[in-house]
Parts: sequence; structure tokens; C-alpha cells
Amino acid sequence: MTATDRPILVQKFGGSSLSDTARLEVCADRVVAAIERGYRVVVVVSAMGRTTDRLLDLARSLGGEPDPRALDLLLATGELASTAMMVMALAQRDTKATPLGGREAGIRTDPHHGRARILTIDPTRLSDLMSEGVVPVVAGFQGGSSIGEITTIGRGGSDTTAVAIAAALDAGGTGGGCEIHTDVDGIHTADPRIVGEARRLDVIGSDEMLELAAVGAGVLQERAVVFARRYDVPLRVLHSQHGGPGTVILREVDGMERNSVVGCALRRELGRVGVTGLSAGAGPQSAIFSALAAAGVMVDDIVQTADASSISLAFTVDLADLPAARDTVRSVVDRFPPDEAAAVGIDVEIGLAKVSVVGAGMRSTVGVAGRMFEALAESSVPILNITTSEIRISCLVPQDRGEIALSAVHEAFGLDVASEGGPSLGLAGGTDGSPED
Repeated sequence: MTATDRPILVQKFGGSSLSDTARLEVCADRVVAAIERGYRVVVVVSAMGRTTDRLLDLARSLGGEPDPRALDLLLATGELASTAMMVMALAQRDTKATPLGGREAGIRTDPHHGRARILTIDPTRLSDLMSEGVVPVVAGFQGGSSIGEITTIGRGGSDTTAVAIAAALDAGGTGGGCEIHTDVDGIHTADPRIVGEARRLDVIGSDEMLELAAVGAGVLQERAVVFARRYDVPLRVLHSQHGGPGTVILREVDGMERNSVVGCALRRELGRVGVTGLSAGAGPQSAIFSALAAAGVMVDDIVQTADASSISLAFTVDLADLPAARDTVRSVVDRFPPDEAAAVGIDVEIGLAKVSVVGAGMRSTVGVAGRMFEALAESSVPILNITTSEIRISCLVPQDRGEIALSAVHEAFGLDVASEGGPSLGLAGGTDGSPED
């Protein structure tokens, strides 16, 4: 097998995995081990430990709202420092590596500082380095706009960077894929810090993982799962320090006798905005949600009710976005004709959480909602709102009952007991994670 025939593996290491030099050196050992197993490796790194938070605090200590361009330039230094440290650690292991910023790695984004979207990745530089036997070490979380400015792609962006690079290199097509090395040993049926009986899943479908990520399972960034599904990138989440099989995330998980529910999640720190007395028709809703989008407020669940003469809306947002959401709605209403504006009421509610159950098996199973509601009722957890998708049921609950709610639904669906069947999957064919001969 020639160098260019070897499978490509993108390994991403998160901030907690790089929080000190001892942990970083373990991660460097993981890179060397993958090379010794026959992979061509690209490394993607986050900022070390809580570096990003410290840089944000530093910027805000000057007062006012930081300039977005300057803030992106500042925050990008955290990941750049990690690339340098990883390259030095690999050099100590006789492994040639080169540090690359996002722009140098060919990552092009739109110009929206702080929340840029990846538009394209030119993998030429990465491919050339690998063909020379050099490991590219790429700064996650960042790229470059069309005019050459550094942009950042939002919290958790290093996950997205890694999967996008794997897609651009067609890592899956070479027999490789993408590994997300983090501080947990995989995807669990619930947060094991809350539910002691939570189990690690060997495999999960990307649809299920996407739903879990969206409703509070913080192990993997939602946009990364979207990339993995869209470009069919085999993805594994595993512990950076302890190793182990982790959890494989696949586009489709077929041929398995699986539970109707595979996992549950709790999303805390939510707020709700209620708007009453809107005039009938789509105009008011369109104006409100267009303004929220322009203000960068991510809206979660939306509920609308109507009577003969008016419409009421309620929507949830992260608690940190609640003031901006309230003020944005107020600014829209203030532009209504005076008689319409006078009829509108706006209120906010805090202290909310959302508990969700997820599973592709819901498509062919009856009684899932009833079992969930019964479990919450038996645990004296009030249900404030219900939303569903094809493979998810979510209930809005008081935040002080959130952990009780999570434990109750986990037990109700027997998630502490493994379902029978299910393959032992390696990322690239072999069950030990080694490429096939």
C-alpha cells in the first residue's frame, strides 16, 4: 500500500483534552498510534482548556461590545496556540507536522464574524502535506472570508471543522473517517453526571444524534452531525485520555432490533417569550421571526394558538438570549399601527428546561408519548408544553424538576438495559479501528 493509498483519518481534540501538557501529550500519542496503524492523519485542535473564555473576558474587560472583526482575530489565537503545542509534541515523537490556521488549511467562510458558515474547503494544502509524510495540524473554529479576514464559526466549531475537512478529503471514501476525541467515552443514553445508570451506545444513527445534539446532548456539535450526514462521513466519539471503542455515528443503522427510544437529553437554562393579541394573518409572525433572525436570536420551539380575532405566540430561547428576544419583539410591535400595538401583550418566563426522548424506532412504535407522559406524571413533573418530530418528543418542564424528569424517562424506557443485537463496528472496517489490508 503506497502512501497515497492509505486511508485518511481526521482526529479532533477538544479543549478539555488539551487543558494541560500532560493531556496534550496523551493526545499526541493517539496521533502517532493512528499513523502506526496505517492512516494518513489530519489533526484538528480546539483552544486549550478554557482559553476561549479567558480571551472573551479579556475583551469584555475593556467595556462596551467588542468589534466583531477584532474579536474574531483575538479568539482565533487560542486554537493557533494549540496547533503550535501539538506540532511540538509530535516533534518529540519523531513525527513531522505543520501548524495551519483555518485560512491556510483552505477553509473559506461567509463574512459573518462570530457565526460564520463554512462555504468551501480547498484540501490541496492538506493533501500535499500528507503526501510528503507530514501531519497537518489545523486550528479548529476558524476560517477566512473571501476578502481574507479571519472568521470564527461559533462555539463547538472545531467539531464542524473536523468533519468538514474529512468530507473535503473524502476520508470515508478512502476507508477512514473522523474521530472526535473528548472528555467522555462516547454517546450515552443520558448525561451520566445526572443519570448514574446511563449506558454508552456502541452505535447511533445520524438522525438520532442530530436530534440529541439539538435538545441538549452537549457531546457533539449539531452542525458537525449535519456535515457528517450530508457527506456520509463515518464519525466516532471517544475519550481522548482513556481510549476505548467510543460510539460510532452512521448515516443509517439497519438490521438491528433496537429500542424505540435510544437516548434522552435535558436542555436547561431556557426562557419563554409570550406574545398575545396579534392581529390575524401571517404578517405579524413574519415580522417578529424575521427580526429575531436578523438579531441573531436562535428560536427553539414555537407554539401558536388562534381565536376568531387574534393570534397568540410563545417561543423558547436560551436564557442568555431572552433579553434580546424580548427587546426585539417589542421593537417590532412598536412599529405596528397604534391600535394594533396597543392590543399586544408581551411577557417572559424563566426557570424552564426541556426533557426529550429520541429514537428512530418511534416511527413504528405506538405508545411512546403515553409512556413518557405517564413517567413524568408519576414523578410529579408538570408538563408546560409538548413538541414533537418524527423521532423525538420534547416536554417543557420547570427547571428545578429537570433532572428528576430526565431520570424518570430514562427508567421508563429501560435505557439502562442494552438491546440485543447490534454490530461491533470499527471506523474503517476492522473492529480494532485499523484499516483493512
